[in-house]
Amino acid sequence: MEKQKPWSIPPKWSELSRGGFGGVEPEAGSWPMFFFKKHMFRGMITLYGEPVSLDPVDPYTIDFKGEQLEVVKQTLRNLTPQQIKMAKLYAETTPTEDWAFVINELIEKYDINPPRAARIMGICKAALNDTMIVTWDIKYSTDIARPDQIDPTIQTVIPTPRFPAYPSGHSTMAGCAEVILSHFFPEETVRLTQKANNIAQSRLYAGVHFPIDNEEGLRLGRQIGNHVIKLI
Repeated sequence: MEKQKPWSIPPKWSELSRGGFGGVEPEAGSWPMFFFKKHMFRGMITLYGEPVSLDPVDPYTIDFKGEQLEVVKQTLRNLTPQQIKMAKLYAETTPTEDWAFVINELIEKYDINPPRAARIMGICKAALNDTMIVTWDIKYSTDIARPDQIDPTIQTVIPTPRFPAYPSGHSTMAGCAEVILSHFFPEETVRLTQKANNIAQSRLYAGVHFPIDNEEGLRLGRQIGNHVIKLI
Protein backbone atom coordinates (compact mmCIF):
# COMPACT_ATOMS: atom_id res chain seq x y z
CA MET A 1 0.00 0.00 0.00
CA GLU A 2 1.30 3.43 -0.92
CA LYS A 3 2.15 5.49 2.14
CA GLN A 4 -0.26 8.30 2.89
CA LYS A 5 0.95 11.79 2.00
CA PRO A 6 1.62 13.85 5.15
CA TRP A 7 -0.79 16.63 6.08
CA SER A 8 2.19 18.82 6.95
CA ILE A 9 3.28 19.03 3.31
CA PRO A 10 0.25 20.67 1.66
CA PRO A 11 -0.02 21.55 -2.03
CA LYS A 12 0.17 25.22 -3.03
CA TRP A 13 -3.60 25.46 -3.48
CA SER A 14 -4.07 24.50 0.14
CA GLU A 15 -1.72 27.20 1.39
CA LEU A 16 -3.57 29.82 -0.64
CA SER A 17 -7.09 28.66 0.20
CA ARG A 18 -6.38 28.60 3.92
CA GLY A 19 -4.72 32.00 4.02
CA GLY A 20 -1.36 30.53 4.91
CA PHE A 21 -0.39 27.24 6.46
CA GLY A 22 0.19 26.45 10.09
CA GLY A 23 -1.20 23.83 12.43
CA VAL A 24 -3.68 24.56 15.21
CA GLU A 25 -2.08 23.97 18.62
CA PRO A 26 0.43 21.36 17.37
CA GLU A 27 1.80 20.92 20.91
CA ALA A 28 -1.59 20.20 22.49
CA GLY A 29 -0.93 16.47 22.48
CA SER A 30 1.69 17.04 25.20
CA TRP A 31 -0.52 19.07 27.54
CA PRO A 32 -1.25 17.64 31.02
CA MET A 33 -4.49 15.73 31.50
CA PHE A 34 -6.94 15.33 34.37
CA PHE A 35 -7.51 11.57 34.35
CA PHE A 36 -4.53 10.16 32.46
CA LYS A 37 -0.87 10.73 31.74
CA LYS A 38 1.72 9.35 29.36
CA HIS A 39 4.38 6.97 30.58
CA MET A 40 7.65 6.58 28.70
CA PHE A 41 7.53 2.78 28.80
CA ARG A 42 3.95 1.84 29.66
CA GLY A 43 2.02 4.06 27.25
CA MET A 44 -1.10 5.73 28.64
CA ILE A 45 -1.76 5.26 32.35
CA THR A 46 -4.16 6.68 34.92
CA LEU A 47 -2.91 9.13 37.54
CA TYR A 48 -2.75 6.10 39.87
CA GLY A 49 -0.39 4.26 37.54
CA GLU A 50 -2.91 1.79 36.13
CA PRO A 51 -2.57 0.94 32.41
CA VAL A 52 -5.10 2.40 29.98
CA SER A 53 -5.93 0.39 26.87
CA LEU A 54 -6.59 2.57 23.81
CA ASP A 55 -6.27 0.86 20.44
CA PRO A 56 -7.10 3.07 17.46
CA VAL A 57 -6.32 1.43 14.14
CA ASP A 58 -2.85 2.19 12.84
CA PRO A 59 -3.54 4.77 10.10
CA TYR A 60 -0.62 3.51 8.03
CA THR A 61 -2.61 0.31 7.44
CA ILE A 62 -5.60 2.23 6.03
CA ASP A 63 -6.19 2.72 2.31
CA PHE A 64 -6.85 6.47 2.42
CA LYS A 65 -6.00 7.10 -1.23
CA GLY A 66 -8.21 4.30 -2.52
CA GLU A 67 -11.34 3.05 -0.80
CA GLN A 68 -11.55 5.80 1.81
CA LEU A 69 -11.14 8.61 -0.70
CA GLU A 70 -13.71 7.06 -3.02
CA VAL A 71 -16.31 6.99 -0.24
CA VAL A 72 -15.72 10.71 0.39
CA LYS A 73 -16.11 11.53 -3.30
CA GLN A 74 -19.25 9.43 -3.72
CA THR A 75 -20.76 10.96 -0.59
CA LEU A 76 -20.12 14.51 -1.81
CA ARG A 77 -21.60 13.71 -5.22
CA ASN A 78 -24.84 12.46 -3.67
CA LEU A 79 -25.41 14.81 -0.74
CA THR A 80 -28.99 15.61 0.19
CA PRO A 81 -30.06 19.05 1.47
CA GLN A 82 -30.50 17.52 4.93
CA GLN A 83 -26.96 16.13 4.91
CA ILE A 84 -25.54 19.50 3.85
CA LYS A 85 -27.49 21.13 6.65
CA MET A 86 -26.09 18.60 9.14
CA ALA A 87 -22.54 19.19 7.93
CA LYS A 88 -22.87 22.94 8.42
CA LEU A 89 -24.76 22.65 11.72
CA TYR A 90 -22.01 20.79 13.54
CA ALA A 91 -19.33 23.01 12.03
CA GLU A 92 -20.86 26.20 13.46
CA THR A 93 -19.47 25.60 16.96
CA THR A 94 -16.56 23.71 18.48
CA PRO A 95 -17.33 20.26 19.91
CA THR A 96 -16.82 21.61 23.41
CA GLU A 97 -19.42 24.33 22.90
CA ASP A 98 -21.93 21.87 21.51
CA TRP A 99 -21.57 19.39 24.37
CA ALA A 100 -21.54 22.16 27.00
CA PHE A 101 -25.00 23.10 25.75
CA VAL A 102 -26.15 19.48 26.07
CA ILE A 103 -24.76 19.20 29.60
CA ASN A 104 -26.58 22.35 30.70
CA GLU A 105 -29.78 21.19 29.02
CA LEU A 106 -29.73 17.84 30.85
CA ILE A 107 -28.90 19.41 34.21
CA GLU A 108 -31.90 21.71 33.82
CA LYS A 109 -34.20 19.01 32.44
CA TYR A 110 -33.60 16.66 35.38
CA ASP A 111 -33.43 19.45 37.97
CA ILE A 112 -29.99 18.35 39.18
CA ASN A 113 -28.96 19.89 42.50
CA PRO A 114 -25.94 22.26 42.56
CA PRO A 115 -23.28 19.90 44.00
CA ARG A 116 -24.17 17.09 41.61
CA ALA A 117 -24.43 19.51 38.70
CA ALA A 118 -20.91 20.76 39.43
CA ARG A 119 -19.65 17.17 39.59
CA ILE A 120 -21.27 16.19 36.29
CA MET A 121 -20.04 19.31 34.53
CA GLY A 122 -16.52 19.00 35.94
CA ILE A 123 -16.12 15.35 35.03
CA CYS A 124 -17.52 15.81 31.53
CA LYS A 125 -15.37 18.80 30.69
CA ALA A 126 -12.22 17.27 32.19
CA ALA A 127 -12.83 14.10 30.18
CA LEU A 128 -13.36 16.10 26.99
CA ASN A 129 -10.12 17.94 27.67
CA ASP A 130 -8.26 14.63 27.96
CA THR A 131 -9.97 13.26 24.87
CA MET A 132 -8.90 16.24 22.80
CA ILE A 133 -5.31 15.95 24.03
CA VAL A 134 -5.17 12.24 23.15
CA THR A 135 -6.66 13.04 19.75
CA TRP A 136 -4.19 15.83 19.06
CA ASP A 137 -1.30 13.58 20.05
CA ILE A 138 -2.41 11.00 17.46
CA LYS A 139 -3.16 13.62 14.80
CA TYR A 140 0.23 15.27 14.85
CA SER A 141 2.25 12.08 15.40
CA THR A 142 0.65 10.30 12.43
CA ASP A 143 0.21 13.42 10.25
CA ILE A 144 -2.56 12.12 7.98
CA ALA A 145 -3.67 14.40 5.13
CA ARG A 146 -7.23 15.56 4.50
CA PRO A 147 -9.30 14.30 1.55
CA ASP A 148 -8.93 17.52 -0.44
CA GLN A 149 -5.18 17.44 0.05
CA ILE A 150 -5.02 14.06 -1.64
CA ASP A 151 -7.47 15.10 -4.38
CA PRO A 152 -7.52 18.90 -4.88
CA THR A 153 -10.62 18.61 -7.11
CA ILE A 154 -12.75 17.84 -4.06
CA GLN A 155 -15.12 20.66 -3.12
CA THR A 156 -15.80 20.49 0.60
CA VAL A 157 -19.01 21.77 2.18
CA ILE A 158 -17.10 23.64 4.88
CA PRO A 159 -13.51 24.94 5.00
CA THR A 160 -10.96 22.20 5.67
CA PRO A 161 -9.54 22.48 9.20
CA ARG A 162 -5.87 23.34 9.58
CA PHE A 163 -4.73 20.19 11.37
CA PRO A 164 -4.27 16.52 10.46
CA ALA A 165 -7.27 14.31 9.73
CA TYR A 166 -6.93 11.14 11.78
CA PRO A 167 -8.84 10.67 14.00
CA SER A 168 -11.74 13.12 13.84
CA GLY A 169 -11.78 15.45 16.83
CA HIS A 170 -15.54 15.97 16.58
CA SER A 171 -16.02 12.21 16.64
CA THR A 172 -13.73 11.45 19.58
CA MET A 173 -15.34 14.19 21.64
CA ALA A 174 -18.79 12.90 20.69
CA GLY A 175 -17.95 9.32 21.66
CA CYS A 176 -16.56 10.38 25.03
CA ALA A 177 -19.45 12.75 25.84
CA GLU A 178 -22.02 10.13 24.83
CA VAL A 179 -20.58 7.54 27.24
CA ILE A 180 -20.13 9.84 30.22
CA LEU A 181 -23.47 11.62 29.89
CA SER A 182 -25.22 8.28 29.41
CA HIS A 183 -23.67 7.19 32.71
CA PHE A 184 -25.19 10.16 34.53
CA PHE A 185 -28.41 10.27 32.48
CA PRO A 186 -29.18 6.66 31.42
CA GLU A 187 -32.65 7.69 30.25
CA GLU A 188 -30.97 9.75 27.53
CA THR A 189 -28.67 7.03 26.18
CA VAL A 190 -30.49 6.49 22.88
CA ARG A 191 -30.64 10.21 22.12
CA LEU A 192 -27.02 10.78 23.11
CA THR A 193 -25.82 7.88 20.98
CA GLN A 194 -27.76 9.17 17.99
CA LYS A 195 -26.31 12.64 18.47
CA ALA A 196 -22.78 11.27 18.65
CA ASN A 197 -23.31 9.23 15.49
CA ASN A 198 -24.78 12.25 13.69
CA ILE A 199 -21.84 14.45 14.64
CA ALA A 200 -19.36 11.87 13.38
CA GLN A 201 -21.28 11.34 10.14
CA SER A 202 -21.52 15.09 9.58
CA ARG A 203 -17.76 15.27 9.11
CA LEU A 204 -17.99 12.89 6.17
CA TYR A 205 -20.88 14.91 4.71
CA ALA A 206 -18.71 18.02 5.08
CA GLY A 207 -15.99 16.36 3.01
CA VAL A 208 -13.28 17.13 5.56
CA HIS A 209 -12.84 13.61 6.93
CA PHE A 210 -12.53 10.07 5.68
CA PRO A 211 -15.12 7.62 7.07
CA ILE A 212 -12.45 5.79 9.08
CA ASP A 213 -11.50 9.07 10.82
CA ASN A 214 -15.02 9.26 12.19
CA GLU A 215 -15.48 5.55 12.95
CA GLU A 216 -12.21 5.27 14.83
CA GLY A 217 -12.78 8.65 16.46
CA LEU A 218 -16.08 7.49 17.93
CA ARG A 219 -14.55 4.24 19.11
CA LEU A 220 -11.56 5.98 20.69
CA GLY A 221 -13.78 8.55 22.41
CA ARG A 222 -15.99 5.81 23.82
CA GLN A 223 -12.96 3.93 25.10
CA ILE A 224 -11.75 7.05 26.90
CA GLY A 225 -15.23 7.68 28.30
CA ASN A 226 -15.44 4.16 29.68
CA HIS A 227 -12.03 4.49 31.32
CA VAL A 228 -13.12 7.76 32.95
CA ILE A 229 -16.28 6.15 34.33
CA LYS A 230 -14.15 3.52 36.06
CA LEU A 231 -12.17 6.29 37.78
CA ILE A 232 -15.02 8.42 39.14
